[in-house]
Amino acid sequence: MPEPHDELPYHEDPVPGVGLLPPRASCSSDAPAVSLDGLWRFRLHPDVRGSGPGFAEPDLADGDWAELAVPAHWQMHGYGSPAYTNVQYPFPVDPPHVPDDNPTGEYRRTFDLPADWPAGDAVLRFDGVDSCFRVWLNGTELGHAKGSRLPAEFDVGQLLRPGRNVVAVRVHQWSAGSYLEDQDMWWLSGIFRGVTLLARPAGAVPDVFVHADYDHETGAGTLRVATGDVPALLSVPDLGLVDVPAEGPHHIADVRPWSAEVPHLYRGTLTAGGERIALRIGFRTVVVVDGLLTVNGRPLLLRGVNRHEWHPEHGRAVPRETMLADVLLMKRHNVNAVRTSHYPPHPAFLDLCDEYGLWVIDECDLETHGFIFVGWKGNPSDDPEWEPALLDRMRRTVERDKNHPSVIMWSLGNEAGTGHNLAAMAAWTHQRDPGRPVHYEGDWNCTYTDVYSRMYHPHDDVDAVGRYAEPLPDDQDADEHRRALPFVLCEYAHAMGNGPGGLTEYQKLFERYPRCQGGFVWEWIDHGIPRTTEDGTAYYAYGGDFGEPLHDGHFITDGLVFPDRTPSPGLVEFAKVVAPVRIEPDPKQGTVRVTNLYDVADLGHLAFDWSVAKEGLSLAGASLDVPPLAAGESADVPLPDAATMAGGGGAETWLTVRAVLAVDTAWADAGHEIAWGQAAITEPKRIWIPATERIEATDTGLRLGQAEFDERGRLTAFAGIDMEVPRLDLWRAPTDNDEGWHGQEQPVATEWRRIGLHRLQHRLVSLTEGGDTLTVTTRVGPAATDLAFLAVYRWTADSDKLRLDVDVRPDGGWIAVLPRIGVRLAVPAALGQVTWFGCGPGESYPDSHRAARVGRFTRTVDEWQTPYVFPQENGNRAGVRWATFTGADGHGLRLDGDPTVNLTARRWTSEDLDAARHTSDLRAGDRIWLNLDVAHQGIGSASCGPGVLPEHRLVPARSALRVVLSTT
Repeated sequence: MPEPHDELPYHEDPVPGVGLLPPRASCSSDAPAVSLDGLWRFRLHPDVRGSGPGFAEPDLADGDWAELAVPAHWQMHGYGSPAYTNVQYPFPVDPPHVPDDNPTGEYRRTFDLPADWPAGDAVLRFDGVDSCFRVWLNGTELGHAKGSRLPAEFDVGQLLRPGRNVVAVRVHQWSAGSYLEDQDMWWLSGIFRGVTLLARPAGAVPDVFVHADYDHETGAGTLRVATGDVPALLSVPDLGLVDVPAEGPHHIADVRPWSAEVPHLYRGTLTAGGERIALRIGFRTVVVVDGLLTVNGRPLLLRGVNRHEWHPEHGRAVPRETMLADVLLMKRHNVNAVRTSHYPPHPAFLDLCDEYGLWVIDECDLETHGFIFVGWKGNPSDDPEWEPALLDRMRRTVERDKNHPSVIMWSLGNEAGTGHNLAAMAAWTHQRDPGRPVHYEGDWNCTYTDVYSRMYHPHDDVDAVGRYAEPLPDDQDADEHRRALPFVLCEYAHAMGNGPGGLTEYQKLFERYPRCQGGFVWEWIDHGIPRTTEDGTAYYAYGGDFGEPLHDGHFITDGLVFPDRTPSPGLVEFAKVVAPVRIEPDPKQGTVRVTNLYDVADLGHLAFDWSVAKEGLSLAGASLDVPPLAAGESADVPLPDAATMAGGGGAETWLTVRAVLAVDTAWADAGHEIAWGQAAITEPKRIWIPATERIEATDTGLRLGQAEFDERGRLTAFAGIDMEVPRLDLWRAPTDNDEGWHGQEQPVATEWRRIGLHRLQHRLVSLTEGGDTLTVTTRVGPAATDLAFLAVYRWTADSDKLRLDVDVRPDGGWIAVLPRIGVRLAVPAALGQVTWFGCGPGESYPDSHRAARVGRFTRTVDEWQTPYVFPQENGNRAGVRWATFTGADGHGLRLDGDPTVNLTARRWTSEDLDAARHTSDLRAGDRIWLNLDVAHQGIGSASCGPGVLPEHRLVPARSALRVVLSTT
């Protein structure tokens, strides 16, 4: 441990701590232990002085102090407030100094030592304290530590007393360590992970390092358990090892390897000095060979997510049951990998990854991103004064987590610039654990890393990397080295709000080029904090909602699951795009092509079935025999005749083939759907409506069949149902990605607002009554420009139905893409039950629609909405053939697309949605607003990634829409 700087107060000293024991692996042992979690006495002071040295005295009267749970963050319990910044430090960049206004929490905990507690060594362990803390036991100072997401242990054996003992801890919100912890998340403080007193029996091992290598050519395993200089005995009954010397090596001719797909663990015990340590051993070998990242000889394709630790009510003090919920959700949505952004997670999470099967990039607790605003001047990554702190953080990460088979890579940290301290971290890691590659995205030349990693690389650039055609670095030797490495996108497809779009195109590149071995979507969860309005309406708060003078708004809500862990449409889309089985039915050929995209597993654990539905109603279905294809194999499987027959009646018919779990697993029950594919047996048919009704004049305007129009030819009612006038609409409430700057000169939403698409004005050009056809021509455009669209509405009817044909033509020098092209109308609020035949059940947009299957679905208008934390365009259903809007009596309005339309339904307008800042701002009115669209602009990922790909951009062009209205 480096010596502290005498001239600096300890909380501003870059040294990682004083009095700390050497880092070691996190283990489960039968040695006596006392959890100190629970209610502690607590009080908060405005600066580092706290209440003075006397607060640690064992006999201090603290009965009038408040109580605060441990683990917890004090801001989540009413002491101060959460604050969110993405990159900016919330204090002056003046390393290693922090402001005098430095909230400091004082904690006290009294506990009774068990009567049978053994004499000898003992350790007081803190698994996570943010950001710097100093600790006393029974009035004696033990030391202090920094490194918020890392364990700290202190020797306390000589200080324990029989009976009553008192632990006192002083925690500072800001410290020198805060400069190393500028991760994109809420700034929160306190003892947020567990505190434990651990007995260390005489003769116990100081540390354990399990080496379990697998030879994929022979199937043999080699097991060594390093225990330092202390001998220990190892037992693994399933391997035939009973009380053998732990060091080995032990060669086993045939072992079952560990992988994320088949996470086999061998249970063992290590015995030394009266202590038994439980081991969970996974045999696997991680090697970069021939430019590919391999585990057990198989190249990986990472279908990953970045995971911050987050619970909406507890912050980063995440209960184990919530960690398990995360792992189960990931497995059920075809996620196979996690990057622990941007710090080591609670060790229990890695236990779950071992058990359930997830590849893990374990990241050090390091980010110095805020130095970017001062040109990286003084960046700790390249300052020798900070080298001990950075090396300490890497040591504590590796030593704690080295026995997890799920961890296949170490990451030096995130967005910390470059510098010799990072190189030193990599060198130490390579020496300590040569069995795992080292990752760091900021090293674009890969001078000290083992994979080429980038963030938010556009699709074209990923394609170039896959072809080994990326731009050359200045150093030719670095270029040669980098081109021999696998490529991973440690962050891509930013999942903020509606999106991400473009996942399919990324996945195609990953599958096309072996070098491109997948990536990690940013990120797993929205970090919203629940709040209620004065009238009790619930919503989720984000940056700025707590009065922070400096914040980054709702950039903290960028996850694949909502704060309550409800999957977003983005996660459902991801699950479909990365599904490890591809299913491609071909009814014309009478076959379905099945491709196994797993890295390791065959398809023996899956069952397949087929079903045929006519207009969304089931006709037939049965199981389907598919061979247990090995990883990477494909087969054309014959379909039974019943699966390819239309079934008569002229209605649209679809074939669906699914792959589901054949038996229960640890993470999902039998029948859980892994993958599906669809194909049309018959195509949508055009609707022919004979124009049998004639236009009639009325006192208020015109009548055509059951339709009422005003004197300007605007529809006001149909079959007694009041209507809000249908008219051309080009606007949508911009998504977070529409507002994004990444890789663009300006957000597309900025151009939309500049043009004025949110404030269109309509002018009647002509009204023609042609006997059985009412033709209304309008010019639609924003003020202060000559850009416009000509919209021609043609109405015809028979006795029951009303047909609308809309022809839309751009007028003027349009160069901007459009949000949407379609018409907007409104119907009474009572018609709130929606049944439709088309794509569903969730929302879909041009570049995020793979998860939408063709079927018949029912939702209420309220359920139709996607409650993004920051309100924005949502809920579009593409490919809608027909939809009904009915009231409690089952009667209402039917809309038929000819052949299909995009449909959106909500109880507020796009303008209301655009004006809202939280879901609580959206209030239902007396109308349901419908958008019937020809087309939509894609979604993209420009909130922090590529914008909309060219093929998904909505360029102004002549468009046509046909829809038929009838009643139910």
